[in-house]
Amino acid sequence: MTPPRPILVLLLIASLAACVPVSAGTPTDTPVPATITPGPSPTPLPTRPAYDPGQLVDYTARSGDTLPALAQRFNTTVERILAANPLVPADATTMPPGLPMQIPIYYRPFWGTPYQLLPDSLFVNGPTAIGFDTIAFVNGHSGWLKDFQATTAVDTLSGAEIVHLVATNYSLSPRLLLAVLEYQTGALSQPVPPSGRYLLGEIDYTRAGFYLQLIWAANALNNGFYGWRTGELVEFELRNGSIEQPDPWQTAASVGIQYYFSRNFSMDEYRRAVGPDGIVRVYRELFGDPWAADQPIIPVSLQQPPLTFPFPAGESWTLTGGPHTGWGSLLPWAGLDFAPPAVEGGCVPTSHLAVAMADGVVVRSQAGVVMLDLDGDGDERTGWVLLYLHIATPGRPSVGRTLRQGDPVGYPSCEGGIATGTHVHIARKYNGEWIAADSAIPLNLEGWIAEKGAAPYEGLLRRDNQVVIACACSNAASQVTAGR
Repeated sequence: MTPPRPILVLLLIASLAACVPVSAGTPTDTPVPATITPGPSPTPLPTRPAYDPGQLVDYTARSGDTLPALAQRFNTTVERILAANPLVPADATTMPPGLPMQIPIYYRPFWGTPYQLLPDSLFVNGPTAIGFDTIAFVNGHSGWLKDFQATTAVDTLSGAEIVHLVATNYSLSPRLLLAVLEYQTGALSQPVPPSGRYLLGEIDYTRAGFYLQLIWAANALNNGFYGWRTGELVEFELRNGSIEQPDPWQTAASVGIQYYFSRNFSMDEYRRAVGPDGIVRVYRELFGDPWAADQPIIPVSLQQPPLTFPFPAGESWTLTGGPHTGWGSLLPWAGLDFAPPAVEGGCVPTSHLAVAMADGVVVRSQAGVVMLDLDGDGDERTGWVLLYLHIATPGRPSVGRTLRQGDPVGYPSCEGGIATGTHVHIARKYNGEWIAADSAIPLNLEGWIAEKGAAPYEGLLRRDNQVVIACACSNAASQVTAGR
């Protein structure tokens, strides 16, 4: 089948971009040369000039870049970017990595550092994490994490096992989590862990202990990464009350790390952490040069494969939750919730089954969770993967089982997380990245397109002139019928 014209055009652009010489091992998209001045930490870092309004600046597209997000970062519009880059189709989704672009920039005050900490491919638990053994790596170091144990919601695990668990659930690089733990606590090098229950600095009794502190860190890291990736986060507040606007050329990974350290660090500590003498120094010492390991993981003009509703054709279920977090409590808003019929509220059993939205292989089946791998390679870090959450234990398919579109995935329930009523939560990942439901690659179920609301769980599904509005009330306006 011949690809649509936008994809053909972008594939041509991608092939041209591939001919652009790039120096290995360093980020290449900073238009103003930046020289780091030697000195004691925090190291003085370069700043940007005062650009004229609408001035065209050079930008090299990164894997996963979209026009709406670029417009937000550079404080411009999609239309102005398209006018300056006539080869880019208006309905393009993701840009070709390496594509030279010109973007009209409009100055924002309080820009942060242009120093880039990490490429995006090394932030997520995607292809670059394949072959890394978290437990073996921790056991090869003498720090306190090697012999540490802690309790999760359901079990007592080793420290390394908890890092692996959080990395898997939140789709975060285990290397990044280990670098954070080493930087803040000496987890891999110091014999004794920090005292107290708040080792990562989030002083909140609901987040006390190693496991909950690491979950808090994962939420904060993802919030910054996906906020920048989607264009929803263009500024954040530092501990002293000042506002920082990330440098428009920044990687999403760098902004994720900046956002994390902005939460509980003083200004001096924050500047050190996000400079060359901070977390990136620890990462390099543990894992080598991150830029040498970078690889594009989001291809040009990424398209979602055809998906059906997660319930059988002919059945009408309620859209109880519009776009909201895919996993955790913050961004990205990758998830939707559907409740089966005849559920009046509360966590009650149902005889209605959730079904496979596409052909795939079950790669994870655990408390409340079924992860369906659409490329069939048995690794949820590659290709398209679908998350089903709140699937009851009885009838849940086992790992390795092949499902065809429409095959049962299990019974909706309240298992596997916080829920106020029986439902199924769905979300998408591609190569380890959560894909926001309302984005340049919108969640499309049988032609119904997800649109976010002003707050999580609000929003709707739209198909042509039909609209289904998310509501836990299960009224007629919130119900949609599959296969129709």
